[in-house]
Amino acid sequence: MIAVRRAIEQLLTRVLRSRVGVALALAVVVVGIIGTTRLVVGAGEPGSGLSNRPEQPISTVHPTVGDDGLIDTRSPTPVTRPGAAPPEQVADEFVTAWRGQPGMTAEAWHAGLRPLATPTLAEQLAEVDPVEVPTGEVAGAVTVRARSEMVVEARVPFDTGQLRLELVAPDGRWRVDAVDWEQK
Repeated sequence: MIAVRRAIEQLLTRVLRSRVGVALALAVVVVGIIGTTRLVVGAGEPGSGLSNRPEQPISTVHPTVGDDGLIDTRSPTPVTRPGAAPPEQVADEFVTAWRGQPGMTAEAWHAGLRPLATPTLAEQLAEVDPVEVPTGEVAGAVTVRARSEMVVEARVPFDTGQLRLELVAPDGRWRVDAVDWEQK
């Protein structure tokens, strides 16, 4: 009798006061509540509840309307305002200004880039020293890939790496908005 009493006493003082004991007690309470609820309400049909799926897909578009998917296989055509330079020309002019001239001052370098860049990029480049800018000899032609009618990515191969430009034209006038350098 004393052994049973000590076992119960140890159970109540050591095991149930530990994290494991509390977790086990909560699990027993949760299982008890779920079991009691099922007994009172009934188990229900196997197909009812959250796992009940329709037999056919739910369609919100008439089948004869055509493809309304997000993936468009057509390449977007960049839109340029009449009289404005196309993105290829702006990218080429930006690369020329980016490379600069020997002995060019930082102010002259920034002044050459400013009309070809968005105000945000011009502000980011304000503290850049043109001597620290990676360049080299241009090793090929500018390649342009349109992401949308108003966003274009241009890549310019150099002998030391590749210059990636992101051009935007919210008003039909193309400007460089981001510059990235990929080292060879």
